[in-house]
Amino acid sequence: MEAMRKLSDHLAARITELTRLRNSGTKLIGYAPGGYMPEEMVYASGAVPVGLIRGGDPEPVAESAAYVPRFIDTFCRAQIGYRMLGEERLYQMLDLFIVPVTDQNIKTIADCFNFFANDNVFRYGVPHQKDERAFEYYLAGLYALKTKLEEFTGNKIEDERLKEAIDLCNRMRELLKEISSLRRSEKPPVTGYEFVKLNHASYIADQEFLIGALESMLTELRERTPENPKGPRILLTGSTLAMGDYKVLEMAEEAGASIVVEEFAEGMRHYRENVHVNGDLMEALADRYFRRREPPAWFRPSRERLDYLIQLARDFDVDGIIWYQLMYRSSYDIQAFYFEKMVNKELDIPMLKIESDYDVSERGPLRTRIETFVEIIKAGGGS
Repeated sequence: MEAMRKLSDHLAARITELTRLRNSGTKLIGYAPGGYMPEEMVYASGAVPVGLIRGGDPEPVAESAAYVPRFIDTFCRAQIGYRMLGEERLYQMLDLFIVPVTDQNIKTIADCFNFFANDNVFRYGVPHQKDERAFEYYLAGLYALKTKLEEFTGNKIEDERLKEAIDLCNRMRELLKEISSLRRSEKPPVTGYEFVKLNHASYIADQEFLIGALESMLTELRERTPENPKGPRILLTGSTLAMGDYKVLEMAEEAGASIVVEEFAEGMRHYRENVHVNGDLMEALADRYFRRREPPAWFRPSRERLDYLIQLARDFDVDGIIWYQLMYRSSYDIQAFYFEKMVNKELDIPMLKIESDYDVSERGPLRTRIETFVEIIKAGGGS
C-alpha cells in the first residue's frame, strides 16, 4: 500500500524530525503507555507527546537486572533497559517523562528513570475501581498534570487549544477504529500484523501526517482485494503488546490464522472510545481515559474486562483466542484462569495461553504451540 510506505518513510525520519523540534525549543514529553495519559493535554501545552512502547528485545531485559529485581514485568524491565543502555535514541531525548502509576511494575519504570538516570519524571495515580470517588481522584491527577505541563512549557492550556487537540486525537482514533472494523469481514483486507504496526505508529508519528496517511489507507483498503486464503479468526489479548514484539502475530499468520482483533493493557492504543466534548473539557478527558477506558486485569471487579473480551469475540466472530502475557504479570495470569472457563462456557471456542520473557529461546516452543493451536481449530471446523 502506498499510504503504508509513506508512513514507514515518515517513521524512519521521525527521530531526526523530533531532534530538530527539540533543538528549536519544543518540549518532547514521553509517557508510559497504559491508556491513562491524555495526549491532548500535551498537544495543548505546545509540546510533543511520544509513548515509550519498545519491546521484544532480550538485551534491555538483561540490562535491567543491574537496577531492578527479576520479578518485575518483562515490558517494564525492557523500558528500564532501553533507557540505561543508551542505544534507543528516543529514550534519551525526553524533556519530561509522565507516568500514570497503575501498579508497582509501571511505578518501577518511573523510579529507575528518576533515580538512576536523573530524568525529570511526573507521576500521578490511577485508582483500581470505577466509582465516583475514584473518578474524582483521577481527575485531580489530571489537574495536577495540567499545572505541571503549564509550568514546564510556559504555555497555558486554554480550552480552545485543548478542544483542537481533542478533535485531532478523536479523528485519529476514529480512523483506527474504521480500519480495524474492516477486519469483521469474511476475508479482512488488512492483517493483524499490519494493523498493530499502524496502532504503534500512532504513538510516535506526527498526528496530522498520521491522520492523512490513515485516511489514504482507509480508501486503499476499501478497494483492496484480500489475497490470503480464509483461515481461523483469532482474538489476540493479554497484558502487553509492544512495538517490535511481533512474534505471536507473525507465527499465527504464518500458520494460516487471521488476527482480526486485539486488546492489551499496554503497548497498544485504546482507540474505540472518543472524548465527548459536551461540557467541562477536563472532566470529558477523565470520562474517556478513566470511566470509559477498557479496564485492565488489575481493576476491581475484573468481570468488566472479561465481559468486554467476550463481546469482542462475538462482534468479530472469532474461532479461537490467544492469550499472550509477559512474565511476572500476576493479575493477568490469574485472570486468564477464569477467562478460559468463560470462553469454554459462553463461546465454546478454544483458547491458548502463552507467556514470554522476550527470550530468544522461546521462539521454537511458541511456534510449535501456535501452529498446533491453529491446526486444532482447522480440524474442528473453526476455519
